[in-house]
Amino acid sequence: MSKILLITSSPRGAESLSTRFATEIANGIRMQLGGSLTVRDLVANPAPHITSAYIKGRMMAPNVRTAEETQAVERAMELVDELRAADVIVLGSGMMNFGPSSQLKAWIDNITWPGITFSYEAGIPRGLLTGKMVYLVTAAGGVFSQGVYAPFDFQTNYLLHMLDFIGLTDVKLIRIEGTVHGPEAAQAALASADATVKSLLSTMA
Repeated sequence: MSKILLITSSPRGAESLSTRFATEIANGIRMQLGGSLTVRDLVANPAPHITSAYIKGRMMAPNVRTAEETQAVERAMELVDELRAADVIVLGSGMMNFGPSSQLKAWIDNITWPGITFSYEAGIPRGLLTGKMVYLVTAAGGVFSQGVYAPFDFQTNYLLHMLDFIGLTDVKLIRIEGTVHGPEAAQAALASADATVKSLLSTMA
């Protein structure tokens, strides 16, 4: 029985392709493997942006934190605990101005925590959230996986780097891209993503 964590981050609501396919993957995994599904919607329930209270509070012993520091640390730890508890993580991200949404960036800032999700050994970083499978679903209107716009993809490489940094190294990437290049291109992009998801889920049967 797997514990699945679905994280969505697009402000596009029902129109979001990253949310649509990430949700499909998470539900499909639960149907195939059983287990529980926890959903973290970072738009409906956003992670707070980093404050001085969080930065200071996470370096202090609990008994010397102020009320504001305690609240900031506890909210961040709630997000970390969701990751720790999960066996499978499905993360949906729609590109905003060449990068992830601010909602997702705030979540990353909260869970990238020295001594909790990563540490340093002899000056070398070591991720602490190991032994988990991650499905990263990225969506972009243009084509950024190749061609002239590839250098402008500050979403996919950044997310892969941050996941790796905290120990989430087993990542399957599902891209949806090129949806603004006309109806035929959009249809082809959706068909490709749908086929990828179906193939992925069929291997779990």
